[in-house]
Amino acid sequence: MSGKLKRYNEKRDFNKTDEPKGKVSKTKKQLKYVIQHHLASREHFDLRLEWKGTLKSWAIPKGPSFNPEDKRLAVEVEDHPLSYRNFEGTIPKGQYGGGTVMIWDEGIWNPTEIKKGVIKFTLEGSRLKGGWALIKMKDNNWLLIKERDAFSEKEAAIDKFVTSIRSGRTMEEIARD
Repeated sequence: MSGKLKRYNEKRDFNKTDEPKGKVSKTKKQLKYVIQHHLASREHFDLRLEWKGTLKSWAIPKGPSFNPEDKRLAVEVEDHPLSYRNFEGTIPKGQYGGGTVMIWDEGIWNPTEIKKGVIKFTLEGSRLKGGWALIKMKDNNWLLIKERDAFSEKEAAIDKFVTSIRSGRTMEEIARD
């Protein structure tokens, strides 16, 4: 079991969940990202950035915002395997993260600045584009902030997207399937 994904694997019973087993993969030249809408015990969005063979992951309770004035809490969670970016479905109740998962956005991310406590990057996704920043506060708490650019808006604007970028299904349809 890989040390990078040890926590991920320990939290899941792969005999009960369809989530992929944690294996470190080779990172390609273009770094991928995914944002998954997750209806678990608490609704949130998961930002996952490909980095050194895994997906660095943050849970964002209110989801990303297109408005640079909004500073969204982003709680760093365990790394996930690269294959997790393809996971859409339902995690059984009673399992870690039990609930419905939708692929809300995906694309390429490009780091523009990485230093202690700061990750600045651009997203080239279907829904999210332009500059973003993750700023570390304390412990596992970060802030996700949209940079002012041609893709920023005055509203949070995430509520207008209610279907999967991949399957076109709503959360209800994913849960039924």
